[in-house]
This record gives sequence, C-alpha cells and structure tokens, in this order.
Amino acid sequence: MEDFASYVGLSRPTVSKYFNNPGSVRSKTRARIERAVEQSGFRPNLFATNLKRRRTRVLGVIIPNTTDPFYMELTRRIEDIAQDAGYFPFVLSSNGDSDLETEAIGRLQSLSVAGAIVVPLGATRSNADLARLEARIPLVYVDSSPDHDMPFVGTDNVQTFHLIVDYLCRSGTAPAYLGMPDINRNAGARRDAYAAAMSAFREPARFIDIPPETTWEFERVGHESMTAALSRPAFPRTVLCANDRIAFGALLAAWEAGLKVGHGDDADIRIAGHDDHPLSRYSCPPLTTVAQNYGEIARVAMQKLIRRLEGREETGERHMLLRGDLILRRSA
Repeated sequence: MEDFASYVGLSRPTVSKYFNNPGSVRSKTRARIERAVEQSGFRPNLFATNLKRRRTRVLGVIIPNTTDPFYMELTRRIEDIAQDAGYFPFVLSSNGDSDLETEAIGRLQSLSVAGAIVVPLGATRSNADLARLEARIPLVYVDSSPDHDMPFVGTDNVQTFHLIVDYLCRSGTAPAYLGMPDINRNAGARRDAYAAAMSAFREPARFIDIPPETTWEFERVGHESMTAALSRPAFPRTVLCANDRIAFGALLAAWEAGLKVGHGDDADIRIAGHDDHPLSRYSCPPLTTVAQNYGEIARVAMQKLIRRLEGREETGERHMLLRGDLILRRSA
C-alpha cells in the first residue's frame, strides 16, 4: 500500500480510504486512483488487512450447495448488495455436510470476518460451532430457520403451500405430496405446511414415499420416488413436490411411464413444484410452481446484517418470512 500510494502521488491514508469505500474520496481523487490501479494492476491484500483491523470489511457467506440455482442467485444478490455497501463477501459451501460446515465456520473465524449470512444444515438442531460463531460476530440466517431465536429471513411456507394447495384443490383433484430429504429444517417445515393446508381444505394429506437418505440429489429422489408411485394401480393424479428439482425428477418419471402431464381432460396427471427454479419455465411441460423472492430475501438479510454491524437498532421483525407468488404453467 505504501508503494502504491507513492506511485499515485497521494498519502497512504487517502489511498486506504479509497479501498475501504471508493465513495468516501473526492471524484477527482477517485478517478486518479482508478487510473493508477488500471495501469499498475495493484490490488490490496484484504486478508492481510483483516489481521490488522479490529473491525473488518469482509463478510462471510455459508451456503449448503454451490450448484443449486437458488443459492447461486441468492449469493449473487448478496454479493451485489455487500459490494455497494463497501463490504467484500467471502463465500464458502458446506456441500450438505456438517463436517464441512464446521470447517467453513473455522475458515471464517480465521479470516476475522465482520459478520456472516448462513444457510444452516441440520433438520433437528443447529451446529454447535454456529452457536459459538453467533457469540463472536453479527450473524443472520436465511432460507432454513435455526432452532433458536436469531435473525432469520426466509419464505413463508405456510402461506405459499396454502396458496398452491388451494389452487390445486379448486382446479382438480387434491394433491399428494412428494417431499424432499431431511437435509435441513425446511424439509419438515414444508411437509407440515402441506399437511396444514390440506387440513384447512378438509382433504386428507397423502404422502408419496421417498428414500430414507440425506442427499441433495433432489432430481434423483424425485425420479425414483415418482417411478415407484406410478407403478401402483391407484397412482395419484395430482402431485405437489417440495421443490422444483424434485418435480423435475417426477416429470421424467411420468414421461417414462407414457403419461401426459398437464391440466385438462386429455391429461393423465398434474405435477407442481415450489421455488420457481430458473429452469422451471423450460421443463416439459413448463412447471406450475410458487416463486420465492430471491432478491428480497438477500436485500432484507443484508439490511439486517449491516444494521447489526453498524450497531444500529434492528427494525422490523427479527424472524422475517416473505410471501411467495403462484406461477401457473402447463404442468398443472
């Protein structure tokens, strides 16, 4: 930094101020530094800087799966918001494994991150290392709620499942439920939300058997479970899947069985999902689903985290659930 400041012809504090927050220096100074960065290729070592600071500008993000489009989009939105606020997000994946989640927590601690946004694993209880991390830095959970009182932002499963069960019951036969493996608390929350919605419409809850395994291979689980269900004479004529990736596997199973998926007298079965996966509009047929508001989840989570980082009083609900929207397509 000293060498670069000399190269630019400015003081080190001014250059350091720019790298901490480009908007904090005058426009002419900012343009001068940016030209020098482009010419020299200089980049500050953020991790070395962290070791010297009591309060850093690095944020940690832990997600359970880097290939899932929901988490890819959530991460992209978090990164955009963090950078606009002058923070550098450092993203790690637990890959659905509690040991890797513990390792990711340790890495964030070694980087002295200022705060973190975490999608936790665990269907019944949170990782004890996360509890210790909570005691050290501001932390906000997203998507899958923790088992204790902490800031959380996610989708209101009760509202979204009531919404789609209502539509499916009114427009045809009541849906059977094809769930997801118990990889986090969302699995049970969605199962319970489906059962509650069916009870509200005075319909019996019917569950399609899924393999008793903990896996993120949702498409395979959906395909295998739906194939087994369709092999029985009285297979369900309407199926609501816990998420769109489960539904993709179910769609393949129906196609392999020679069934026409869709809504109408000429269709054999209806299949619906949840989440509005980016590929759901391109499935065959396009998938009826419920859209989660990825951008709003990221915005509210970052708002909560930044307020905590700045020591400001938190506004709104500590445990915030956002509404979803019904997306009608040809599969149901």
